[in-house]
Amino acid sequence: MLDNFFTSGWDFKEDESELKNKFQMVNIVFLLSFAGLIFGISANILRATPTLIPVETVLLLSAVALMLALRINKKYFKVISFMMTLQYSILFLLLVYMSKPEELKHIWIFTYPIVLLYFGNDRHVFFWVTAMVFFLLIAPLQPFVHVSYSLFQVTYISFVLILVSIIIYFYQKRMNEAASLIIEQKNMLKKQLDELTKKDKILSVQSKQAVMGEMISMIAHQWRQPLSTVTLNISNLQVKRLLRKEIREKEYETTFEDINNTIAYLSATIDDFQTYFHPKKEISTIEINELIQKAINFTKPRLKETYIKIVYMQKNSAVINTYTNELIQVLLNILNNAVDELIAREIKDPKIIIRVQNLGDALQLEIEDNAGGIKKEHIDAIFEPYFSTKGKNGTGLGLYMSQMIMQKQFHTTIEVKSEKNSTVFHFTPILKKQEFKRRTIIA
Repeated sequence: MLDNFFTSGWDFKEDESELKNKFQMVNIVFLLSFAGLIFGISANILRATPTLIPVETVLLLSAVALMLALRINKKYFKVISFMMTLQYSILFLLLVYMSKPEELKHIWIFTYPIVLLYFGNDRHVFFWVTAMVFFLLIAPLQPFVHVSYSLFQVTYISFVLILVSIIIYFYQKRMNEAASLIIEQKNMLKKQLDELTKKDKILSVQSKQAVMGEMISMIAHQWRQPLSTVTLNISNLQVKRLLRKEIREKEYETTFEDINNTIAYLSATIDDFQTYFHPKKEISTIEINELIQKAINFTKPRLKETYIKIVYMQKNSAVINTYTNELIQVLLNILNNAVDELIAREIKDPKIIIRVQNLGDALQLEIEDNAGGIKKEHIDAIFEPYFSTKGKNGTGLGLYMSQMIMQKQFHTTIEVKSEKNSTVFHFTPILKKQEFKRRTIIA
């Protein structure tokens, strides 16, 4: 509320900080004017020196009117600034022309440069200071009004006024330059942030496309065997029919049941992939075993071809609230990366171990492979975009996007530990757990 008063009730954009400062200074001057003029009027009444009372009263009423006008229209600022500068110029001159040196009222003149620097630009400041110095210097020389100040005194006051004006001018200039530099750096950072956000979106799309390609390949692998089963069952019935062999009702039921189960499996596979590519990032409740099993199921076709074994060492069984699709993507990226390394290095008895550790208030996932570890020169770069040791066969986006998902969605990071015979990825993405059991699953 106080800040709203000093800005005359107006809102300002980020690039209007200088104008906002001027509004604040004008309102501060208004308050100081009210206090100074009321004090001056009271002092003149008590001392029975009514000479300046009419002028001070007019200035007080004028300041109230100008303050209210500034709250009506923001565009009145320049006019109000000019009128206030004119009024204070006249007031400060009257303090010299109509008071005595021993009353020390001329001291108020030294606040003049502060008012000028906030009310106008450099050209206006030079004009008003020059005019003020001119009228001060001619005060003891002009024949119209008796002035108690000597030429030496007004010259001294003028010199100090010029000196104070120069000091305040250069200080204000430095402040404005610093403010401009801060605004420029802020705009530059905003531009860089926008570019990084745009780059992240592009990388996210590219990563999704790369994973989608792998998914389509997995669907082809995952459907090939079930479709072969359906085809074989139908072919058996057709052959028996052509050979006019008797087909028992139970055989029909068994065959149709096998076909129905196979079709249900194919439908479930499509549902799993559809869920994975769902665009909405929503927290859902899922059992940790089910989540990890979904990720394992996606990799099963590759595992069967390469004889890679996945051992799921499940110490804790928990119902969790998490970003299911994103977590499956992270698991799948790490699993595929491990499978690629095991195939490339032709490891005997290739194995991937998945562990879920109970950390008290959270669950930690670990994925370990026996592909021989990561080279020291690569360990710090594996989470960088486009970094890959697979040559043309790798996009270099899988682990990068996995790390981005962990940081942005789960506010944690993936840690990696590489040893002579193995590599371990571990992270803590679990938001909530409910109960625990022990079991081991081998895929």
